[in-house]
Amino acid sequence: MDAADASRRAAGQLSRALALFGGDAGKRPGAAKVRPGGSIDILSNLYLPALIPALLLVGYGLIIIWSASLSIAEASFLRQVAGVGIGVVGASFMWNFDYRLLTNMTTALLVADVVLMLLPSVPGLGYEAKGMVGWIQIPLIHLRFQPSELAKLITIFLMAALTAQYNGKIETLVDYVRLCGMLMVPFVLILTQPDLGTGLIVLVTGATIIICGGARRSWVLATIFLIVVVAALVIFSSLTPGLPNILKEYQLKRLIVFVDRSVDPAGDGYNLQQAEIAVGSGGFFGKGIGNATQSGTGFLPEAHTDFVFALLSEEFGFLGAIVLLGLFLWLILATLSLALKCESAFAKLVLVGVAAMWLFQVLENVGMCIGMMPITGIPLPFISFGASSMVVQLTAVGIVQSVYRFRTKAA
Repeated sequence: MDAADASRRAAGQLSRALALFGGDAGKRPGAAKVRPGGSIDILSNLYLPALIPALLLVGYGLIIIWSASLSIAEASFLRQVAGVGIGVVGASFMWNFDYRLLTNMTTALLVADVVLMLLPSVPGLGYEAKGMVGWIQIPLIHLRFQPSELAKLITIFLMAALTAQYNGKIETLVDYVRLCGMLMVPFVLILTQPDLGTGLIVLVTGATIIICGGARRSWVLATIFLIVVVAALVIFSSLTPGLPNILKEYQLKRLIVFVDRSVDPAGDGYNLQQAEIAVGSGGFFGKGIGNATQSGTGFLPEAHTDFVFALLSEEFGFLGAIVLLGLFLWLILATLSLALKCESAFAKLVLVGVAAMWLFQVLENVGMCIGMMPITGIPLPFISFGASSMVVQLTAVGIVQSVYRFRTKAA
């Protein structure tokens, strides 16, 4: 036997051994490729067009929260860093988790959604803040978490799995109504906390998945008209003495202030005015880190959470705001670009749901800071202070990476 034959035989034995122990990673869809030298090629399994802007946004957000912590006691920089750390763990888990396993687990996903929404109502677990019982406090370690944040991702998987069953075309009105009915379950449960902001995120995200899943235009337009009518009736009922006050007083004031900010000059009207002053006073280049007079001296409430875009604009100016929006645009377009390349309906809809979640939160948070959207408690992804939000947003990045890693022609 010559040297060439011996070499080929040894290579064949090594290949069989790798296959026996699951080491033939290069041939399994989504598995990490092994280079000739034996090292794992991790970069080939990372979707860098979405990962890079996400990491830049996280870094940008940490700078903003550090700056806020210099003058706002509640803006704990270490707590935000801890949220990033846990979020990285969540993202890594999702990157290694084969998302395709959830394709047919609609019942389990629905149960998980319901359980998460009901957890704050469990005696001993629920924690109330700002008039909302939307957090749970884990005993002994006193760690607080907002289950509805995680429910955003569960709902994306749930609606994507249900809608993917129709392979891009919802044939009957009954099926469309069924999908809308399933979406209403988490939406209504969130409203009972009450958390209208998170409820709107779930509603818009799920509706986007249904629309992209093949719903007819006439059905969608009729649904939008119905929503407008119901919203008008709810507002009318809440404004009319003697009729049920469906909306909380603060929710009603936020809607009224959106139309006429002079209605509540000491409350939400004041917040909106201060946010607009902060955004405008930043000019083109901003005042610099730690020099935000409106946000840093207490004129603008919740400058590190709901109105963090105003704080960012005051310190980094129009240029800093453009950079922020550019990074979000990069992230969202990269996610949608990956969705267009996927042939699996489930993969497409999961990515559409994640992109819709990011887009709506950005539009709402930025819009309310400049008076173009009603004031809600919707955080700015990767930027607003809050460990729960940071963990979920980074986990969403992990979901995008999972779809890329385990991309196949069919789910």
